[in-house]
Amino acid sequence: MNNKEIELTDISFSFWQGCTKISSGCKYCNMFRSKAGKNEDGSIIRRVGDGFNCKLYSFKKPCTVILNQNSDFFLEEADEWRGFAWNVIRDTPHITYHILTKIPERILECLPNDWGKTGYSNVWLGVSIEEQKYFHRAESLAQVPCKLRFISAEPLLEEIDFLMAKKSKRIIDEFDWVILGGELGNECGEYGYRPSEIAWYERAINDLKSQSNVAVFMKQLGSHLRKTMKLKHYHGGELDEWPSSLQIREFPDINVKLVKQGI
Repeated sequence: MNNKEIELTDISFSFWQGCTKISSGCKYCNMFRSKAGKNEDGSIIRRVGDGFNCKLYSFKKPCTVILNQNSDFFLEEADEWRGFAWNVIRDTPHITYHILTKIPERILECLPNDWGKTGYSNVWLGVSIEEQKYFHRAESLAQVPCKLRFISAEPLLEEIDFLMAKKSKRIIDEFDWVILGGELGNECGEYGYRPSEIAWYERAINDLKSQSNVAVFMKQLGSHLRKTMKLKHYHGGELDEWPSSLQIREFPDINVKLVKQGI
């Protein structure tokens, strides 16, 4: 459990740890880098004990939690543990859970039996999209009933067209929030970072704010732009150091979302 340097939620919490690298955004994964620094193997997927998980029951006030930040909630290896996690989520409706995945095609088969037509009221589902070729993940998530959908374009590795359509229907119209962020990494060694351009973020922000209704949250510029722009913040996360065109940190208005759904 950790509440340091989390701009988007109050707390990070894991039911299990470890993951599998499946796409380009995983190359310099922060979790693998952290594990390597401790001489641990990030690919080993293991459950965190039940006693620790139950600490979520001690939170009596409303808060937001990002789940399994160092893993993927829908990993096949975690199928036997996920039922316990859903029980905790169901029992703590005052906690809003953010669940981010790179394998949205597994979501429908992993949902609890009482998920219903709109999902649990305290669960937001998101997909990680680092390059255009992975935008199909958004299309998959758009088919899943849930309270709120979001896209995390972090690390953003190229310019992405968030307004793309399939069969004349824009996928972004099924979403409520887009998070943007640059890649973090070391100057040398196995876990580095890749180039990034201000223009990628400017296009995304301009397109999304002028042609969609999603909220946009610019999280950080990342290690490359931090170095080239000589920023003071260690991962380019200080909004005041950025060009004004990038200074945007919005959260979705869930009350507006519920009105649109007729809830």
